[in-house]
Amino acid sequence: MNRRALIAAAAAFGTLVAAPAALADEWRPTQPMTMVIGFAPGGSTDIQGRVLARTLEEYFGQPVNVVNQPGGGGAVALTRFLNAEPDGHTFMFGVMLGLTFSPIVSPVEYEIDDFRYAGTLVGGQFGVIAAGDAPYQSFEELIAYGKENPMTYAQQLPMDQAIMQRIAEQEGLDLAFVPTGGGGGVAPLLLGGEVDFAFSGGIHSQYVPTGDMNILAFFTRDRSPFYPDVPTLVELGYPYAMDDFRSFFLPGGTPDEIVQAFENAARFAVEHEPFVQVTVENTQHPIVFMDGAETEAAIREIRAANEALMAD
Repeated sequence: MNRRALIAAAAAFGTLVAAPAALADEWRPTQPMTMVIGFAPGGSTDIQGRVLARTLEEYFGQPVNVVNQPGGGGAVALTRFLNAEPDGHTFMFGVMLGLTFSPIVSPVEYEIDDFRYAGTLVGGQFGVIAAGDAPYQSFEELIAYGKENPMTYAQQLPMDQAIMQRIAEQEGLDLAFVPTGGGGGVAPLLLGGEVDFAFSGGIHSQYVPTGDMNILAFFTRDRSPFYPDVPTLVELGYPYAMDDFRSFFLPGGTPDEIVQAFENAARFAVEHEPFVQVTVENTQHPIVFMDGAETEAAIREIRAANEALMAD
């Protein structure tokens, strides 16, 4: 399945796969489980992950504890995850960017082959956001404003910072970067007027309906199904994009039967009403199911595309 087909699936909210009940002969955890999330509490990945943890408790029959390890767009969590036991009791619900973009812009201690992939559940919705009362309500207006005024940008990932740095250099902007640990850190900075604009991995879904935030553009190659009138950076003439999906990662060496059990759990989750509701309605991300093999193939394809993009 190529990336264009994956994005098309996301725009249609994915194909919800029939979720079987846990099979009697399937691998089952024998103790409480730990879900690692590579972002700080309060952002869309964390919000989805905490509801997903309850879904997995229902599926696996064991408590699922959530541990946040923010930094580097998931790179910090992936680095620590290298030492996890491959017994299925510790796993990640993570974005692909730690594998598809982080290694291109900063040194990391891992590679794609160091992990196993057990299914994808959610499509990404990365955007550029501003306060609802900002003097620019489109990306073009922001660029025009920035050519006359110094600006500050709240970044979340090495990837979005790298892209915005290139745009700032191209447009001659005086742009300062303010690091954050995730959407929960972005919101108070933007709403408090401490930064001019920011990156959003999905936190905008909580504030756009109230008028407190506005989406200026999307980093993804295709427009969001939730905001079809908002252009992408590619459409605006900037050859930079960040495609991403949220998936189950397992330690390298995890046995096939455990990988299959998590893939089945992913099939269950994408039809589980509480998880679907928080993902689609609350955080405005599309449900997109891919099995483990499709997930790994997507990671490798997006990584290759990003390497070519950043080499230009």
